[in-house]
Amino acid sequence: MYDNFIVHYVRSDRLLKFLSVPTYFFGCVVGTAGSLASQIVAGESIRLDPILAFGFYGLLFGGTVPHYFYETVERLFPEESASFPLAKKLLLERLIFAPLMQAFSLYSLARFEGKTHRAALKQLFALYLPVLEANWKWLTLFQVINLAFIPPMLRVLFMNIVGFGWAMFLASKRRKQSQRKGD
Repeated sequence: MYDNFIVHYVRSDRLLKFLSVPTYFFGCVVGTAGSLASQIVAGESIRLDPILAFGFYGLLFGGTVPHYFYETVERLFPEESASFPLAKKLLLERLIFAPLMQAFSLYSLARFEGKTHRAALKQLFALYLPVLEANWKWLTLFQVINLAFIPPMLRVLFMNIVGFGWAMFLASKRRKQSQRKGD
């Protein structure tokens, strides 16, 4: 009876609703921690503006946008009725969602740091292709694991955990680019 309750609860919408709100806040924590860890590992003095930028981005977009994306993907390619659902989900995520989200992330982070539109675009154009290539190279395996083995209601949480390392990488790339350009 206890096992049936757990299976029923995991499959029900109650768990999804319970996890969705903390996932948004977890995105904030992951972004903030990743930015802070990147600065500590680099041995630099702590700057608050990138930490706050990653935190705001994680809170506003790091949980909400992926949550609705994964929800939509499940509706578009349900396991029961779609042919090759994993391949379709992965292609949609890697070729459409990842490039758009990466551009949006780079631009939003720069704006949250207080940079002008022009400076944010300059940073976006300088970093977009190298960061997108790294995203495709390093995060594709995690997306395969996420889409193949992680239950839909836990996918954002799983990618937020992976996102800690990605936030460190992204913060490091942005910092190095800013130091080169003197922004």
